[in-house]
Amino acid sequence: MEPNLRGRVRDGDPDAFGALFDNHSRAVYNLAFRLTGSWVEAEEVVSLTFLEAWRLRARVELDGESLRPWLLGITVNVVRNFSRAARRHKAAMARLPEPAAVPDFADEIAERIDDTARLAALRAAFGRLRPAEQEVIALCVWAGLDYAAAAEALDVPIGTVRSRLHRARGKLRQMAIEPRGDGTPRQSGGCVGEPGRRGEQLPGDGNRAARSALGGTQ
Repeated sequence: MEPNLRGRVRDGDPDAFGALFDNHSRAVYNLAFRLTGSWVEAEEVVSLTFLEAWRLRARVELDGESLRPWLLGITVNVVRNFSRAARRHKAAMARLPEPAAVPDFADEIAERIDDTARLAALRAAFGRLRPAEQEVIALCVWAGLDYAAAAEALDVPIGTVRSRLHRARGKLRQMAIEPRGDGTPRQSGGCVGEPGRRGEQLPGDGNRAARSALGGTQ
């Protein structure tokens, strides 16, 4: 199906782009979430990724299979630019006077505390990796790309993907993952998972993501 879709995408067929979105928007969102750690930022990255895909449609090669590696490569680049802009914004905000204190509505945020704390712990370990290592973990482990597809997405040799993945997993193995009584990980280190979004449990829970990142797949 997708080899035929390539020509239509390249020609700017709106229906083809609709099919592209239907087929791959979840994978783009999952990758964006795992690289940014933010649901809100991930949704913005999805929008920017498909806008960029439209702008770059003339570069789509007619020969090939799935367009997922191409889209995820665009996603990685969008996140890189997004992160640089976020750092500039954070630096600018730090120069502003601190706002006045506001009431803490504990009842409204109590049910979010566990998810927030868990995400912070998982992100802490992932954040210790170099950006290039984060990208290869996200693509090879969580997005499920093979070495060749990840190399295509990142525009690097396959050997570079292998070495980055090996280094990243080695670093993650050095970070403690202690099981809790309920079977979920208590992590002073580990890999970012993906909590349920708006009541929905998404594929790739934190336990499985941590195990695979530490050396299960690929």
